[in-house]
Amino acid sequence: MNNIPRRVVTGHDSHGVSLVISDGPVPVHRDLPEDGVSFYEVWQTDQTPALLYPEEPSEPTNRDLRVPPGPNGTKIRINEFRPGKINAQGLQSPIHRTESVDYGIVLDGEIVLVLDDSEVTLKAGDIVVQRGTDHAWVNRAETTARVAFILVDGQFTPELTSILPDDVRSRLMLAGPKD
Repeated sequence: MNNIPRRVVTGHDSHGVSLVISDGPVPVHRDLPEDGVSFYEVWQTDQTPALLYPEEPSEPTNRDLRVPPGPNGTKIRINEFRPGKINAQGLQSPIHRTESVDYGIVLDGEIVLVLDDSEVTLKAGDIVVQRGTDHAWVNRAETTARVAFILVDGQFTPELTSILPDDVRSRLMLAGPKD
């Protein structure tokens, strides 16, 4: 597949008139051929509510690549999972957990969500709401799967924290993929 997604960003001119301030390929792209995964960083915000400027002061995706958004932040990315890149555990991504709510929308292909006790096959048009659980991804199909992920910073409640492993916070995925 490897078609870089187009990103259109709107803003305002000096009179408050709505306009397109950029239109082109997603500017930040990382390809991990050994894992069969590509990341397209579309946009992110650093706080809620997000500050809206006439034009964005800097490119919000030119930062360290990390999986979850920062505190009180949001992130949208598109991941491509190529077929045939399964590790010794039968997965394509490491098992990981983030303290966030992640909306995954399958745009194309088929991807398997692997949880502690089950698996779910998702196809184009399916949406998963990932709520801070241990999970991994694997493409067992013959074509590339493309998934849009919208991530929103979250917080475990005391009730959930009390039933999770004691070391859950020390095992959270905070960084991005390794080069």
